Amino acid sequence: MKKIILLCAALLTLGGCVSSEAVPAEQEAASSDTVVTVTEDQPAATTVFAMDTVMELTAYGGDDALMEKAASRIQELDELLSTTNPDSEIYAINRDGSGSVSEDAAALVRAGIQYGAMTGGLLDVTIYPIVKEWGFTTGDYQVPDASVIASLLEKVDYRRIQFDEETNTVTLPEGMMIDFGSLAKGYTGDVLLKLFADSGITSAMVNLGGNVQTLGTKPDGSQWRIAIQDPQSSDYLGIVSVANQAVITSGGYERYFQDDDGTVYWHIFHPETGYPAKSGLISVTIIADNGLYAESLSTSLFVMGAEDAAEFWRQHRDFEAVLIAEDGSISITEGLSNCFTLADEYQDRGLTVIPS
Repeated sequence: MKKIILLCAALLTLGGCVSSEAVPAEQEAASSDTVVTVTEDQPAATTVFAMDTVMELTAYGGDDALMEKAASRIQELDELLSTTNPDSEIYAINRDGSGSVSEDAAALVRAGIQYGAMTGGLLDVTIYPIVKEWGFTTGDYQVPDASVIASLLEKVDYRRIQFDEETNTVTLPEGMMIDFGSLAKGYTGDVLLKLFADSGITSAMVNLGGNVQTLGTKPDGSQWRIAIQDPQSSDYLGIVSVANQAVITSGGYERYFQDDDGTVYWHIFHPETGYPAKSGLISVTIIADNGLYAESLSTSLFVMGAEDAAEFWRQHRDFEAVLIAEDGSISITEGLSNCFTLADEYQDRGLTVIPS
């Protein structure tokens, strides 16, 4: 069994935000560990560490009480959905094999089943035994024996989750475990933007460790400009302009390790093989109307590869995508033609527009 010799993480600092994914292209508001009291034209802002990442919240017209409520909601979701916290609902389900869950966890169970079916199982929330065996939950990374992976794959199949809608009861076959790491931040972003909107906010942005979600436009009516990181450097390669949308990226450069032969293993797994997905892509960014959907697709399209991802987009047409291949080539879906711009230093890279 091979052991790790190096753990790497790629982080981009841009406009005051730290991320390994999509990040705000300009500093919309100063980040602070304490809440800022604001006027109408000045944002309320706060920073929270949860779900193993730094989360930055900005709401124009908000106040201290709203930021505190938002921070509390993040912590609540973190505690409910964690796979490693013994007090979480998900930990209890994985330990006991069944149990009733809150509406938040139930929403993610439904989404896991729905998006699992939509992607042909390439998004599978029952992948947790595989993720755990590789050490991505503890940091004790290792390449498991093939026989161990084969055994664990017998426990991976979202279709075997039993969910009672009336009682919000989840039942799993023996040995199966669920993990909402591919959905939780997107769901959290949706919850926060609804909280802001219900409080009368019309202009806000949340950056949940690089999962960027926007409410409305900027206060001056212009669109939010979100930078997408070059997965092969600390620079950003392009900017997408959005309003009232989520911009969410999955990339092999986010969390990975190398074994003693120099082989790189990243944290995005193919549910059919039990090994890190090797599709020819190293980064997928999804632009969609809500974060839960965008996050589910950023993972599953990464697993699909460019050709199947393009066909999936043609079939659904309710999202847009930026695909970055291992050779550095960049492809965007047709709907981004007028709102995605390459950074100056990437103008010679070339850009392929995926036609409908």
